[in-house]
Amino acid sequence: MKILCIGRNYAEHIAELNNERPSEPVVFIKPDTAILKDNEAFYHPDFSKDIHHEVEIVLKINKMGKNIEAKFANKYYEEIGIGIDFTARDIQAKLKEKGLPWEKAKAFNGSAPISGFVSKTEFPDLKNLNFHLEIDGETRQTGNTSMMLWNFDEIIAEISKYFTLKTGDLIFTGTPAGVGKVKIGNKLSAFIEGKEMLSFEIK
Repeated sequence: MKILCIGRNYAEHIAELNNERPSEPVVFIKPDTAILKDNEAFYHPDFSKDIHHEVEIVLKINKMGKNIEAKFANKYYEEIGIGIDFTARDIQAKLKEKGLPWEKAKAFNGSAPISGFVSKTEFPDLKNLNFHLEIDGETRQTGNTSMMLWNFDEIIAEISKYFTLKTGDLIFTGTPAGVGKVKIGNKLSAFIEGKEMLSFEIK
């Protein structure tokens, strides 16, 4: 399986990092070695002094498809969850300055903690879905999918032009504003519509 991620999908997050607003979705990939499951601890890597949290709704692909039209995209996922796209911001900044790929900053071991997945039918409107991240009990990021530049179906349509989607693939759909640094000892908890889905420590 593979992890496909969408960058710059919330306008306020684009603004907080002083990034250019894209004309089409920004796509990058993480390997399966990035995944952390079952609330496993995240071990802060030695190679970065500025690891940022980015909370995101995650889609789980349930059948193979490519060149999927947006109007049919909803048939390609039945479950959603929540995850963290950990980013080594100091390394990313250096790579971006040189016009180099971001993988070292985005795709390192453990950089994609994910929750369990629940049926999308549990939520009445996927285009108006609230989610948030707490660190040590304090809310740090709050998002709603209505704020996305590209919704779930549009994301699937775009990605599937270039990459064949397979059963079990995960799509991270972008992070809202409020990203920031984590440190050893923090406890991160992520919620969808007020329900805690993911909770783990930084070690």
